[in-house]
Amino acid sequence: MSKISSLPGSRLHATLDPARLPWDDSRGIPVQRNGRRTPFQPRAMQALDIALQIKARGYHVYLSGETDLGRTHMLLNYLRPQARKAPTPPDIIYVHNFSDPDRPLLFALPAGLGKKFKQSFKEMLDGIVKELPRRFEANAYMKRRAKLVDKFQTARMGLLRKMNSVAVDKGFNLDMDENGGLTLYPLVEGKRLNEEEFDNLDSTIRLKLKSRGDNLVQSMAGFMRQLNKAEENFQDDERGLEREAMGQVLDALLSPVEQKTLKACSNEGLAGYFEALREDMLKNTDAFLQREGVPLSQGGEGHGGPGADSVLYRYAINLLVDNSKQEGAPIIVDDHPTAVNLLGCIERESEMGALVTDFTLIRAGSLHKANGGFLVLHVEDLLQHPTAWEGLLRALRSNQARIEDAGEAPDTAIRTKGLTPDPLPLDLKVVLVGGEELYEGLLVNDDRFSKLFRIKAHMADETERNSANIRHYISHIAHIIHGCELPPFDRTALAWLVDLGSHLCEDQRRLSLKFPLLRELMIEASALANMRGEEIIKAPILEEAYTARTYRANLVEEIFMEEYDREMIKVRTSGSAIGQVNGLSVTWHGDFEFGLPHCISCTVGVGHEGIIDLEREAELGGPIHTKAMMILKSYLTDLFARKKPLVLSGSLYFEQSYAGIEGDSASGAELVTLLSALAEVPVRLDLAFTGAVSHAGQIMAVGGVTRKIEGFYKVCARHGLTGTQGVIIPHDNVDHLMLSPEVLKAVENKQFSIYAVRRIEEALLLLTGLAAGRRLKKGGFTRGSLYDLVDRRLEQLGDYAQNAFRRSKRS
Repeated sequence: MSKISSLPGSRLHATLDPARLPWDDSRGIPVQRNGRRTPFQPRAMQALDIALQIKARGYHVYLSGETDLGRTHMLLNYLRPQARKAPTPPDIIYVHNFSDPDRPLLFALPAGLGKKFKQSFKEMLDGIVKELPRRFEANAYMKRRAKLVDKFQTARMGLLRKMNSVAVDKGFNLDMDENGGLTLYPLVEGKRLNEEEFDNLDSTIRLKLKSRGDNLVQSMAGFMRQLNKAEENFQDDERGLEREAMGQVLDALLSPVEQKTLKACSNEGLAGYFEALREDMLKNTDAFLQREGVPLSQGGEGHGGPGADSVLYRYAINLLVDNSKQEGAPIIVDDHPTAVNLLGCIERESEMGALVTDFTLIRAGSLHKANGGFLVLHVEDLLQHPTAWEGLLRALRSNQARIEDAGEAPDTAIRTKGLTPDPLPLDLKVVLVGGEELYEGLLVNDDRFSKLFRIKAHMADETERNSANIRHYISHIAHIIHGCELPPFDRTALAWLVDLGSHLCEDQRRLSLKFPLLRELMIEASALANMRGEEIIKAPILEEAYTARTYRANLVEEIFMEEYDREMIKVRTSGSAIGQVNGLSVTWHGDFEFGLPHCISCTVGVGHEGIIDLEREAELGGPIHTKAMMILKSYLTDLFARKKPLVLSGSLYFEQSYAGIEGDSASGAELVTLLSALAEVPVRLDLAFTGAVSHAGQIMAVGGVTRKIEGFYKVCARHGLTGTQGVIIPHDNVDHLMLSPEVLKAVENKQFSIYAVRRIEEALLLLTGLAAGRRLKKGGFTRGSLYDLVDRRLEQLGDYAQNAFRRSKRS
């Protein structure tokens, strides 16, 4: 096997030459227009395009993507130009239902008319309160009313005289008190008796007088009916006169409002409302008279109280949704989607110790405000409020937004009498923003979800690193600079940010689309530049900001490194050992990722237990790690057990590992350790190895190679670089290398090396210095090769296992 060379420095990091950029700094880059379609998300753009074209029910959108992709920012930039071109939705009002007060009426008015309509109604009511008393005090009205009063008084006095004449004939006197009440007093010898004198009479006389009085009352019943009829006629005539005056006021004040409104919004229901409104006002003229001299706003907000307050509130207008300032379709982003905020509610007020409500206390939710446009919700926030989620699905399924008086009360709660407002017909697009896991969970657990959110807009988190995308990438960076009002970035800084995009996704051929992470670092670099009085940000400032950001988060990593320094964690970076190899792992602490080396050890002996994974036995190994160990065993079986069984007892384990282990990236190192222990061949400890092994011996790609290499380099640098140290990685991972400047410098100075291998045999050659060997036709392997040594040792172990006790007896 030929010698395996280390990778050159150019293969360890993708670097954009600043000289290739056509701009000296970010000021020369054309700024993106707001609302420009992002070229990085063609799949999501296509989904949104088709969703906006479909008007049928159930074609709402789920925008799926990882956090830090700027999902909401991208969505709003797409929706804003679409919303500007769309028609402005109408205003929504609730008014009193005169035929059924518990069911307020809903009307849609052209955008901007709702606010004017409400103001016109307020001015109209104020005008009625002021004008009606003046009409009643006018000479013409007073004369007509005086005629009615005179007519009634004449008829009344005539009847009273007749009644008194009849009473005198019967020996009684008819008297009228201040309240109009009639009383009969007996006459004895032409003298009217008072109560005291009546009580002093003889009982026989009193009984006679009482009997005569009762007979007189019966004989006067006809006169009383005539008197009551006259009074009723007078009241009807007076009421008719008031209705006539009120009708004139309404003709002057209400009719213009009605005509103007119906002209702008032809609606049979609205015309019927005006008719019912006029009739109710004519019936309740007294309510306006009671408010004489008091502004309507002081008495027009009663909710069922006595007097005028219980009447005037019915003539108010509840402007539920006001689109007077809206240009185009609304875009509502609800960051706190509780049931009340999303679906609306009916508030209550305390009056005399009781909670009361009416249509003026109906409040709109985000669903109503977004009608005719777009409603954006973060599904993580929405699912925190199950009532809101259920209400949203019901509304979308029925295509109606109902405001329920029950609010968020449980179904078992005692219900009180409330309102049932007219529902609002829905015409909007709901966009849920969330992750892929939540999307899959909703698909599985809620059948309604797939029927209502049929469009999935899936955002990519990476894009290909090519010339066109780099140009778009830099243009997006310039947009961030402009939007955050940052100092200009020169060409070296722009190139550095492009390289950071590859570093974030750990791929030389791709760019990370997590622009919020770039934005954070750009803001921090701007702060550093401001502290130093530098007007233009260059690459060294960005590098310093990145280093400072790492320093703020890497305390746990530093603690580990100190333990390596003090040899509390024993990992050798020089020399060699049998049955040991340096493996690599990746650890997360919060949002900080770092790599650490581990010593992987193996012991073998005589026995029938086979290869034991101590991590699994201790219940520290995950299922993927366990599967990798099974693949390792199948590799050994295929290689060495074609004509004989594998008779051995071996243990594989991670030294000083006290936490769970998951993944297959250490399976290659574990195989090297096992083969070293079997062949009794030492393994170089100045090299670390990461890579998954297949049953055929191929070394397959693993994750986190950049962090793993950097972690082993830090330990080697602390122990002292010898020039022979390095890391072996899968060849398929070469494009994933985005190593730090410190590692790149060490590689250039021949102090550290990176090797890429395709098969386990190449790794064995690097680690042991022995060729793995080839299988011979006659059986066995190339003499003196590593596999030959392993094969011989396995035969020896089998022989020991079969004959060990026989030898003991012979001896």
